[in-house]
Amino acid sequence: MRIVSLVPSLTEFLYDLGLDQEVVGITKFCVHPNTWFRTKTRVGGTKTPKIDRIRELQPHWVICNKEENRKEDVEALSTFTQVLVTDINTWPEMESELLRLAATLDRINEAQTLLAGNNNWLPQQASALGKRAAYLIWKDPYMAVGSQTFIHDTLTHLGLDNVIHTALGHARYPEVDLEALQELNLDLLMLSSEPYPFSQKHLLHFQEKLPSTKIRIVDGELFSWYGSRMKFLPSHWRALNL
Repeated sequence: MRIVSLVPSLTEFLYDLGLDQEVVGITKFCVHPNTWFRTKTRVGGTKTPKIDRIRELQPHWVICNKEENRKEDVEALSTFTQVLVTDINTWPEMESELLRLAATLDRINEAQTLLAGNNNWLPQQASALGKRAAYLIWKDPYMAVGSQTFIHDTLTHLGLDNVIHTALGHARYPEVDLEALQELNLDLLMLSSEPYPFSQKHLLHFQEKLPSTKIRIVDGELFSWYGSRMKFLPSHWRALNL
């Protein structure tokens, strides 16, 4: 079996399923595990895959995701191979979709073992927090995490009240300006390390404008990479010192 993965988080999950020989192609954003990033054939980006290069690899399966990848690329790939498209917006969907993927690739037992401890992927104190929070993923314009996204569900599981969801409607990633953030009376503002790389200078800027709000730079992978990477969330959460 030959597999190409166009989803960084699922690439790491495939590695943990023991599919080292089977995975023959990954994207340039599939940085975990590092051994695969250094040795596997790269087939472009998640939204700019090199279809001809993928065809040359003669995969039996190409792994995609509804949000990560483009419909037109999935359709092009479907003309010469099987494509498995995942759709993951919540923690229950994460488990069901990872099991579906594993079953398709004949690794269901390995997946069940990996997921058996997924309740430990959340900090134990999470349910008691109840803080008013916002999570920014982009700058110029500022864009926040809204509803119907995996990050929103992660925030909810952490016990946070994602006020962007209630204040700005049901957009998945709504634009928000500084004045709106000031009006939200936030307890916590989270600046993600990806896709926009927020840094210390951005933290200081927001801290000046929101003096009563805790501002934290967070590892975006640990809030959005459904699958194996989630196991690192508890230690990161503790390190944020909230």
